[in-house]
Amino acid sequence: MKITVILLAVLIVLAVLYIRLAPSDPARWHIDIADPAFEPDPNWAVFCPPSDSRYGLATDLAAIEAQAMNWPRTKRLAGSVQEGRITWITRSAVFGFPDYTTAALREDNGQMLLCIVARQRFGKLDGGVNARRIQAWVQSAYGLNEVPDLIWHTASP
Repeated sequence: MKITVILLAVLIVLAVLYIRLAPSDPARWHIDIADPAFEPDPNWAVFCPPSDSRYGLATDLAAIEAQAMNWPRTKRLAGSVQEGRITWITRSAVFGFPDYTTAALREDNGQMLLCIVARQRFGKLDGGVNARRIQAWVQSAYGLNEVPDLIWHTASP
């Protein structure tokens, strides 16, 4: 019994270390959400409103970058404002689970839309932390009084 408990504890520690120390490959996580063919996974938190929505004119990628770089435990993984696409990695406070957030400008009927996609690396459910992070970034970046709706607008070809 004692050996089983020790082995279980060692396995848990190894799993946590793997999650915390696993490298983040920019080629895998810096996805091109501006591609018209891109469709997000249903488990991801997304913000990409149509141009005729009340958030349609929110296209300042630099404002989102400023929010991200001031967010706890967040650093840029790849991209830049000049590139028009940025991916950040945000780690959870206790175990350091990585979540990835990508923001880019996406064309729709001749207008540019700010789109943001956040997803977790491990598991399918995140308890809503990715959605709350996107909403907080957008709300703060644009000085909104309300929490923005999360929506994915499929860009027109």
